[in-house]
Amino acid sequence: MDDEIKQWIYRYIDAYHTVTRRINARIRESIEEGLTSEQFQILRLIDGQPFCTSTYLSEALCVGKSSITAMINRLAEAGIIKRTRDENDRRLVYLAISENGRAIYETAEEKVLEVISPYLMNFDKDKVEQFITMFERLAELIQESGGSNE
Repeated sequence: MDDEIKQWIYRYIDAYHTVTRRINARIRESIEEGLTSEQFQILRLIDGQPFCTSTYLSEALCVGKSSITAMINRLAEAGIIKRTRDENDRRLVYLAISENGRAIYETAEEKVLEVISPYLMNFDKDKVEQFITMFERLAELIQESGGSNE
């Protein structure tokens, strides 16, 4: 492997870890509702997906079904999300944010935006758009390959 490529990879890994660890820590500190950043992400995904299922969440978050079930159970027990069975196929269970959960989610969302926006505002809008577009493309490539580098 080319030395330049190796350096890009190491720079990416170092920057990724610094950003994700520090942002996640700041998010945890700022969300007073006791949500983890992972639980916030689950709520965000549920909010954006009509007829959201645990299978969808499992795939979107790249975690096993048993892990997602445990996370969903905790959120349901706390009254943050609710489960509804499909009337035509009782095996299908849809997830939605409860009324109580909606208030928690919206407050947490405000806090997350407050944590992240000051960092992005240090860059020109076109640079932010370029960065996010490239990062989304990287995510697409990883998704398409199923996580393997073939």
